Parts: sequence; C-alpha cells; structure tokens
Amino acid sequence: MLTFRAVVLYTALALGANPALADVTAADALRAGDMKKLNFAEAQPIPDIGLVGMDDAPRSLSEFKGKWVLVNFWATWCPPCRKEMPSLGALQKDLGGDSFEVVTVATGRNAVPAIEEFFAEAGVTHLTALRDPKSALAREMAVAGLPVTVILNPEGQEVGRLIGDADWAGAEARAVLEALMR
Repeated sequence: MLTFRAVVLYTALALGANPALADVTAADALRAGDMKKLNFAEAQPIPDIGLVGMDDAPRSLSEFKGKWVLVNFWATWCPPCRKEMPSLGALQKDLGGDSFEVVTVATGRNAVPAIEEFFAEAGVTHLTALRDPKSALAREMAVAGLPVTVILNPEGQEVGRLIGDADWAGAEARAVLEALMR
C-alpha cells in the first residue's frame, strides 16, 4: 500500500512539475472569444519541409527553435487572411522578441510583389514572411483551408491550432499566449 501511495504521489508531482502540461492547462482555461477556436493537443513534431524567404533564400521553421512561434498559413487572395493580418502584426510588435515570433507562411503561388502589396495595404511591417510555393508544408501539416494558425513550442513541436481568422491583438489572445509561454 505504501508503494502504491508513493507511485501516485510521484506521478502527481511529475505531472504537476511538467511545465509544458501546466502551460497548456493554464492557457486552455483562459480561452474566450476567438480563442475558443484554438485547440491544444499533445506536442507533435512538424515536418522539416523547406520554405522560401521573400529574398528567395531557403528557409525552414526549424530555424525558430528556442522560441514560441505562431505560424499563420495564408494567401493573398483570402479575405479572412486580409482581415486577420493586422492583428498578427500587432501581436508581433507587442510580444515578439527572444522568446516569441509570428511567422507568416504564404501558401501556393503568391508572388513576392503580391505579398509585399498585401502587407502594405494591411499596414503590416513587423512579421517574418515566408513562402510555401508548392504548398508542400501546408499539405503535410493538414492545412485544408485558410487561414490556419499553428502554435509551436520552443522545441519546434505543434501544440495548438486555430482554424479560421482571429483577433490576435485582443486581450483574449494575449492572455492565452502569455499563459502558454510561462
């Protein structure tokens, strides 16, 4: 009986001390408004499929390891993407830094001039913009519609996903993301 109690106590302490589990639990409890669409799951590896920078240089999501990363899949022709992009820029301006970054991934045939025009019209200046010209990463990550936002932990694993647009600059998003990053 003493062994059983020790196992139960050890398990409870281990789970309680798991920062990743505690962060998701706290963040999940704060979901409200648009953030109710944000679903958390057990950390999953993401494929290391190459992307392209705005300068045509090869890029990858793995270069952001060590940070919490909000990856937004979008396209220039997508009206909900246009609606949400300014809030992503505001989120990066407010929270971006050594521990957090917003990365946008334009899927499909989005030419650099069209992306630059899209950002200029939306008034967005603070985002890391990458391209997935053949939608290979989007397909591998089961991105079926746009926009889709994926949250990666500092190990580069997917821990959350929101399908559709959201107000990422709102108080609800900030509370959820700050709880997650603790």
